Amino acid sequence: MPDKRKPIVVVGSITMDMVSRAKQIPRVGQTVIGTNFQTTPGGKGANQAVAAARLGYPVEMVGLVGTDMYGQALLDNLAAAGVQADGMGRAEGSSGLAPIFLAENGENAIIVIPGANGKMDCARIDQHADLIRSAGMVLFQLELPLETLPHTLELCTSAGVPVMLDPAPAAALPDSVWNKIAWFTPNETEAAFYLEPGLTTEAAANDLLKRGVKGVVLKRGAEGSFVATQGRAAWVPPFAVNAIDTVGAGDCFNGAFAVALLEGRDPWAAALFANAAAAISVTRPGAQASMPHRNEVDQFMAQNQPAPLASTH
Repeated sequence: MPDKRKPIVVVGSITMDMVSRAKQIPRVGQTVIGTNFQTTPGGKGANQAVAAARLGYPVEMVGLVGTDMYGQALLDNLAAAGVQADGMGRAEGSSGLAPIFLAENGENAIIVIPGANGKMDCARIDQHADLIRSAGMVLFQLELPLETLPHTLELCTSAGVPVMLDPAPAAALPDSVWNKIAWFTPNETEAAFYLEPGLTTEAAANDLLKRGVKGVVLKRGAEGSFVATQGRAAWVPPFAVNAIDTVGAGDCFNGAFAVALLEGRDPWAAALFANAAAAISVTRPGAQASMPHRNEVDQFMAQNQPAPLASTH
C-alpha cells in the first residue's frame, strides 16, 4: 500500500565531502604526505533527509546536484537511504563540494564550494511548489542562497505547512521571517549569533519566542536540549555515550525531531527521541553514514536511561 502520511520535505544543500587526513595541515607552499582519503556525502539538507528517512518516515528532498561525476553518486546515496528525489534537479557544472583537511590533533581546514547549491533560486523552489505544499513539515537550513528562505516560508505559510529552520551556518535573517517559523533549532554557537551575550538558556529561548517563532529548540549536545513554546519550557536530558565523531549530530537531531513530531509526540518527548538518535550518531564516524535506523533508536531507548541533567540547568 502507498504511504499516506504527508512527507517531510527537505529544502536544502547536498554536498560531497572530500576528506584528506594527514599528520598536519600543510602550511602555505608546503606539501605533506597524507594518510587517508575518502569521499562521503554531506550537506546539511541531505544529512537531515537521510536522518528522517532511515527512521522510516517518507521524505522528499528539493535541491540541486551538478553535472559532474559526483552528482549521480549523491543522488544514488539519497535513494539508498530511502529519500525520494522527485524534487532534485541538475545544474550545469560542479556539485556542492567540500575539500576537508584533517590533522591528527583534530585541527581541520575546510573549503566549501557551493556549486549547484548556489544555483538554487526562487524559480527552482516554485518548480516544486506542489511538492512543498504537500508536506507535513518542511525542513530548511541556511546553506542555500538566503533569498530562498523567505520565498519558501511564504509558500509554506499560505499552505499551512510548518517549517523547521536550522540556522546553520548562522546568518542575519529579515524581520519578516520570524513569525513564519514553526521551529527554530540552533546549536549553542548559532544561538549566540542571534542573541545578546550573557543570557541564560531560558532567557535566550524567551528572546527568540518574542520574535514570533512558535517553538525553539536549543541544541546543547552532551547537555541535552532545551525546548520552549509559548506555553512551556523545559530541558530534555541527553543520553551518555562515548562520542567519537559529532559531525552531523545536529542534523540527525532535526530529522528525528521532525519525525517524532509528525508521529504525534509532544515536543519534549520528540526531543528525547531526537536526543537518542543523535547520541547513537556520535558513536559512529561520518555524517550520513552515522544516522541510525528506527529499530536502533527504539532499542537504544528501551535499554538506556537518559543521563541526569546538570545541576547548572
